[in-house]
Formats: sequence, structure tokens, C-alpha cells
Amino acid sequence: MSENVEAVRAGVVTRYGELARAAQAGKQVIDCGSQELTGGCFGAAGYDDTTGLPDGALRASLGCGNPVAVAGLQPGETVLDLGSGGGIDVLLSARRVGPTGKVYGLDATPEMIELARANAVEAGATNVEFLHGHIEDIPLPDADVDVVISNCVINLSADKPRVLAEAFRVLKPGGRLSVSDVIADDGLQPTERAEAERLVGCTAGTLTEAGYRALLAEAGFTAYTITRTHPATGGLHSAIVRASTAAAPSGVTIRPMRENDAAQVLAIYQAGLDGGNASFETTAPDWQAFDAAKLPLHRHVAVDTAAGQVVGWIAVSAVSSRCVYAGVVENSVYVHPGHAGRGIGLALLNALIQSTETEGIWTIQSGIFPENTASLRLHEKAGFRVVGTRHRIGRHHGRWRDVVFIERRSAVAGL
Repeated sequence: MSENVEAVRAGVVTRYGELARAAQAGKQVIDCGSQELTGGCFGAAGYDDTTGLPDGALRASLGCGNPVAVAGLQPGETVLDLGSGGGIDVLLSARRVGPTGKVYGLDATPEMIELARANAVEAGATNVEFLHGHIEDIPLPDADVDVVISNCVINLSADKPRVLAEAFRVLKPGGRLSVSDVIADDGLQPTERAEAERLVGCTAGTLTEAGYRALLAEAGFTAYTITRTHPATGGLHSAIVRASTAAAPSGVTIRPMRENDAAQVLAIYQAGLDGGNASFETTAPDWQAFDAAKLPLHRHVAVDTAAGQVVGWIAVSAVSSRCVYAGVVENSVYVHPGHAGRGIGLALLNALIQSTETEGIWTIQSGIFPENTASLRLHEKAGFRVVGTRHRIGRHHGRWRDVVFIERRSAVAGL
């Protein structure tokens, strides 16, 4: 952990400790200059219904929106609130998930944990638990929660990529992220931006929308949207950030492909080529060539969680350098022969569809040997259609081969 991150952490804990003590003393607290804000979206004013919540939770509300309102929480789900403060979002979530659900609140400030626990007792919430720790190092196991929420806290971290990576780690396959945060307009001058962040209380800086999207993709989220809700000051805005992880079969996680996956990815590639019906290629490329050919945002691997083994992968290549084809890509998908029949191929295709549509890609295409009926059926399940057959298009192992050309046109991107 860098000295800068530790220094920011210490400053946040000190500041929010003071605010927690003020709330415990019955004072209304706010961590920004209220005269600089418009729209009434900061603090308890951001909530539609606070009926029955303890006054202590309302006084200590320091958010910039209402992530619970758009998180789609369902009875029985497990929820984690990053930077839970006085507990207002934990208590609201606890109502929605009901007695069969569970809500964790994570905060780095001991005084806030104490305040939140007292508020939970007053509210009679028995399905909540408050954890002391840092949002960059979440003290929960992998794939443990259904939904991660947060309210104006990620901007307080000096290591935002780590926060989003940790959120991805603890979410189950198909899990959801629902965050209220402050984002900055593109093109703000550094001095203007720093002053606006100071006024709003974003002590560790804000992200732009493009910056947020890049970090979400890097963390492994395959679908994400950012919706501005209220203006703040000086080119800053409150926004709702929503994202989801790829759904996967039991015992499997889909995450971004990494360089240290190279040996396993290329071994699965070679096994597919050795079968004789996967590609005109006969030998898998080295990692340098593979890496250069595949678009970085749309490479996913399926990992067997028990063994920690890569059991499948999917990636795309651009079909042309011409700008008119910027939204058209060609996909390759391979599953380890020992893990066929688990639904891994379809899960990888669905993850790819999510990530490409999120980034505005409108067509995924592929060419498949007609003898590879399993791949044709798989792509059909994922919404691909047959465009036609290219007869005797190339020689493979000494004989001419036909190729069935298939494509999937997005119903949401490129319209």
C-alpha cells in the first residue's frame, strides 16, 4: 500500500470520526459546503422515504444520492454497503431484502461503526452486520454477495481501481453494483476541478465518466451505465453508476483475461485446433501475437473456482481498420475439452455480448466449419444467425473446407 493511499485513509478516518461524534451528540452533519450544492441531492435530502429511520442515521447521512432505490434489491439477497457511515443505506437495504436476506456495512471509521450499530439496534434491524475495514481490502470471501452498493464514498479512496476490483471479487456471478458518486466533466482545468472537489468534500478526487467506465471494464464488469442525477458545483455531478458481473454456471467465474493466464489460454486454444474443426489455424500463436490481435476490453476467461483453473476463453478481433467497421468484430470461443457440457461456452458468449454492447459494438461475426455442429448450435443459442456458406474457401489439412458465416446484430447498440 503506497504512502499516499495510507495518508488519504488516515485523513478520511479522522474526518469521519469527527462527523460521527457530532452526529452522536445530536448535531446535523455535512461534509461539504451546502451553499455550493444545487438540487437538494446531498445528505438525507436524496432519499424519497426515510419513514421510521432513526434520527441518528438521518443526521449522519453524507451521501450524494440514493443507490438503494435503483439497486433492484430482492428478498433473500445479500448486500454489501461500501463506506456505510451511520448506516442509512444498510437499514434501507435491510427492509428490502427482508429477514431471509443479509446486509453488511463496511466502514473504516470506528466511530461510524459504533454509530451505525446503535442505529441498527434502535431500528430493530436483525439482518445487518457492520464490519470494520477498508473498501480497498474488503473482509469478505470471493463471490459472497449479490449486490454491492455505495453512497458517495468511492471518491474518497486514493486507489479507486482497487475498490472496484474488490467489489467485483466479492460479487457472485451475475451480481450487481449500484453506486451513487460524484463525477467530473471532461476538460476541467486542474485548478478548477480541485477547488470544486474541495467544496464538495471529494478529498481524493473524482473520476470522469470515461474514467469510471474504463475502471469498471478493467475490474471485470461486463455491463455498466452511468446516469447523471444532479449538478453539484464547478463541473461536478452526482451520478448513479450501475454495473453487473457476467452470469456463469455453478462453480465457474467469468473475469477478464490476464497475462498470467497465457499458458492456460493457449493450451486450450491448441487443444481446440488439434480437434481439426475449430479453425484453419493448426498451431496456437505465441502470447505476443495473441495479445496484439485481440481487443483488450473484450477478453474473458471462465475459471473453475474450486481448482482455480482456466476452463474456457473468449475474445474478439477487429474485422477492419476502416472507421465504418468500428462496431464490427469477429469472435473466437474455446472451452477446455474436459469441461464441455457445463454451459461454459454459452456463458462466455453472453459475457462477450454484454461487454461489446456496453461499448457500442453492434455486430459480432464468426466463420465456422459446417462439421462443427456444436459451435453452430452454441452460437444459435446466443442469438447468432447464419448469413450463408462460403464454399471451398480454403484448404485445411490437405482438403478444401467450407465455412458457415454467422453474425449477431445487437438490438441495443448501433441503432
